[in-house]
Amino acid sequence: MNLTSKKRAFLKKRAHNLDPIFRIGKEGFSEALAQGVADAIGPRELIKVKILQNSEVEKKEVAYQIADAIGAEVVSIIGRTITFYKESEEKPSISLELKGIK
Repeated sequence: MNLTSKKRAFLKKRAHNLDPIFRIGKEGFSEALAQGVADAIGPRELIKVKILQNSEVEKKEVAYQIADAIGAEVVSIIGRTITFYKESEEKPSISLELKGIK
């Protein structure tokens, strides 16, 4: 799914009040991290992940590694916070609203 600028803006607005669920530390990307993010994003559709200051990973690199591993879209990277979106089959609340945006 390719996000248009209007859809991306809508998702940023919805994610504004969300707190990061996962934190990436010194270890950087791992399969366990990807699995945890995949499990968390399933029912939520929209989550934030924070990269800690002691982490030496490149934020864009780790963002797209996670997105590729879980089949999600990177909505935004602001500072050390990454927002991911993935359409849910179980509870498609945000997806239904997003489909109405052109």
